[in-house]
Amino acid sequence: MTYVIGVDIGGTFTDACVIAEEGTIAATKTLSTPPDYGAGVLTVLSDLAERMRLDVSDLLAEADYICHGTTAGLNALVTGNVPPVGFLTTRGHRDSIVVMNVAGRHAGLGPEAIQDVLHTHKPEPLVPRRLVREIDERVDRDGAVVVALDEDQVRRAVRELVALGVEAIAVSFLWSFANPAHERAARRILEEEAPGLYVGLSSDLNPRIREYPRSTTTIMSTQVGPVVRAYLDPLHARLRELGFLGQLLIMQGSGGTIGAQDAAAHAITTVGSVLTGGIVGCVTLGGQLGHRDIVSTDMGGTTFLVGMVVDGAPVTTTTAVINQHEVSVPMVEITTIGSGGGAVAWVDAGGNLKVGPRSAGARPGPACYAQGGTEPTITDADVVLGIIDPGYFLGGRKRLDIGLAREAIRTGVAEPLGLSVEDSAAAIFEIANSQTADVLRQVVLNNGHDPRDFVLYSYGGAGPVHCANYAAELGARQILVPLGPTAATFSAFGLCAADVVISAERSRPCNVPVPAAELNAVFAELEAEVTERMKDQDLAFSDITLSREVDARYLLQLAEVTTPVPPGTLGDEDVAAVVTDFERRYEKLFGEGTGFAAAGVQLITFRVYATGHLGRTPTIPTIPVAAGPPPVKGRRRVCLSVRQGWADTAIYDYGALRAGHTITGPAVVEAPTTTVPVPAGMGATVDPLGNLVINLEDGD
Repeated sequence: MTYVIGVDIGGTFTDACVIAEEGTIAATKTLSTPPDYGAGVLTVLSDLAERMRLDVSDLLAEADYICHGTTAGLNALVTGNVPPVGFLTTRGHRDSIVVMNVAGRHAGLGPEAIQDVLHTHKPEPLVPRRLVREIDERVDRDGAVVVALDEDQVRRAVRELVALGVEAIAVSFLWSFANPAHERAARRILEEEAPGLYVGLSSDLNPRIREYPRSTTTIMSTQVGPVVRAYLDPLHARLRELGFLGQLLIMQGSGGTIGAQDAAAHAITTVGSVLTGGIVGCVTLGGQLGHRDIVSTDMGGTTFLVGMVVDGAPVTTTTAVINQHEVSVPMVEITTIGSGGGAVAWVDAGGNLKVGPRSAGARPGPACYAQGGTEPTITDADVVLGIIDPGYFLGGRKRLDIGLAREAIRTGVAEPLGLSVEDSAAAIFEIANSQTADVLRQVVLNNGHDPRDFVLYSYGGAGPVHCANYAAELGARQILVPLGPTAATFSAFGLCAADVVISAERSRPCNVPVPAAELNAVFAELEAEVTERMKDQDLAFSDITLSREVDARYLLQLAEVTTPVPPGTLGDEDVAAVVTDFERRYEKLFGEGTGFAAAGVQLITFRVYATGHLGRTPTIPTIPVAAGPPPVKGRRRVCLSVRQGWADTAIYDYGALRAGHTITGPAVVEAPTTTVPVPAGMGATVDPLGNLVINLEDGD
C-alpha cells in the first residue's frame, strides 16, 4: 500500500493528513515547535504513524510524496529575519527601491488608511543603500543593448558586497525582461567570484514590466531563498534517514506544488504556501459535493484567513503585498488578520477592549494551556464561556486549565474595565466574531458577490467554534464544517489534493490589433519553459495540462485585468475574442458601461501554467446513516452569544453522530480536534460525508 501525506505548519499547530491508496484517510495535529518548525514536522509524522499503528519509518517508506506547506519564507519576510542581501541595478537606479514609485506609502492599505495621509509612511527599503551597487549597462524597451555590461564593475561589486557580509545577491537591471543577457552574464560572474553564493535574477523570478515591483519581488525572493534552503535541506535529509524515498513537494502561494529541489531557487512562490492548502481542500471537497461557489474561512491558533472559490476555481491575483512591499507573482487571493484562537485580548490606553493581532502562539500559548502564558486570548474566553470543554481539548489529549483562563481574563480585561470575568469573556468572544465578520464583508461584498449565493466553509481548530456567529453577521445562509476524517486538519487534506503547478510569464507590451503570430511566438516560448521545468520535477504524472492568460488594459490605464487565452495556434479571430473577453471582464469588475473601447487595448504580460496531475485526488468516504435521533452526550451551561446569554445546552459527541442526524440549537458538537456551537435559531445536519451543515435560518 502507498500513501500521500500532507503536512501544514501553522503558528500554533502543525497538522498532518495521510491518504492511503485505497482511499482511507487519517489525520492528526500537534503543537508547532518554533523556531525549529522542522522538528514539529517530524513529531506530527510520528504521531500520524502511531495513529495508523505503523512505525514512522514504515509509513515514510511507503509514501509516494509528502506535500508540505511551510511558513519558513513568510515568517522570514514578516519578521525581517532574513540574511543580508546585496543588490545590483542599472546605473542611475540605485534609489528606485527607496523612492518606491510612491506605492510604498499606501501599498496594502485600505481606502480609509490611504486617505489619512499624515499617518501613512513608507517602509524601510528592503536593502540598505550601502549594500546596493550600480552597474554600467543599459537595454532599451525593445531589448536592444544600448550600453554593454561592464563586467569588471560587476566583479568589483560582488567582492565589495561579500566583504560587507552579504549572503545572497539580487540582480534587477532595467528592461531585463525584454533581454536577460546582461543579468545572465552577471550571474556567471557572481558564481565565478563567490561560488555557492545565492543569486536571484529578476529575469528568472519576475520578468514583468514595472521596475519597482520587479526589483522588490526579486530582492524578497533572494532574501528568503537561503532561509527556505536552510529549512528544507536538513528536513529532507532527516526524512531520508527515516526511510522516505518519495518526493518532497512544497506548496506554493499559487495553489500548486513544486519539488523541494526547485523551491529554494523560486523561493518567492512558496510565500503564502500555508495559506493555500485550505483553498485547495475547498475546491476538492466542493467538487465532491457539487459546491462551485465557496467562501473559505480558516481560523487557526494565530490567524483568520479568508479566500473564495468562484465557479469551481480559486480566486487568484497576480500581485500581493507583504509589509507594504509589492510582490509580483501569481497567488491565490487570501486575506488574513491576526485573530486566531491565540489572539491576545488587551485594553488600550483609552480603555477600549482590543483582540489581536498579537498572538500567544504555540509557546507559551493561551493561559489555559498551562505553559506559562498569562495573557487572555480568544481560546481562554471560549473555555470560560463553556463552549470548549477543558477536559476534551484535542479529544482529551490535552487538558486545559479553566482557572488559569479565568485569572488571565480577570487581570487583563475584567479589572481594567470593571466587568465580571464572564462578561469580559463574552466581550472578547463578540469582538473576535465582529472583526472576522468585517474581513468577510470586505472580501465578499466589496468584490461584488452576494454571500447568500455561497456556501461558507469553516475549518481550522478555532474556525468552527466561531463560524455560526461570523457567518450570521456576514449574511450567509449555510455553513459547512468538514467534520469527517479531515476535521481541523483540513488544510493538510488540501495539500494531499494539490497537483504540481509551474508558471512562466513575460511582459511583451503590444497594442491591439497585433498579429496572432506574435502571440503564438510568446506563448510557445513560455510553454517550452514550463514543460522543461515540469520534466525536472522527477514525478510520474497522469497527464500534464497547459493553460494561458494575458494581462490586458485600456491604453493610458495603469492596472490590468487578467484574461484567459485559448489553447493551440491562435488566429486573428482568437485575438479579437480575447479582447472581447477582456472588455466583458472589465465591466463585470467595474460596472456596466465603464469600458471604453475607443481608448484602445494593450496586451501587457503573457503567462502560462503547466499543471502536472498526480492522479491522487482524495475523496471523503460516506458514513453510516442514522437509525434514530442523535444521542445527547450531556448538558452544561454555555454562552453562545452575548444576545442569547447563558443557556442550558445539549452537548453532542461527533463520534456518535450519523448521516442524517439533525440538531437544533442551542447545542454544541464536540469533535476530537474542534468544537462546533449551534446557537438558538439555527439547525445543523450531518451530511452523507460526515460534514456538519449549519443552516442559519433553521431551528426554533
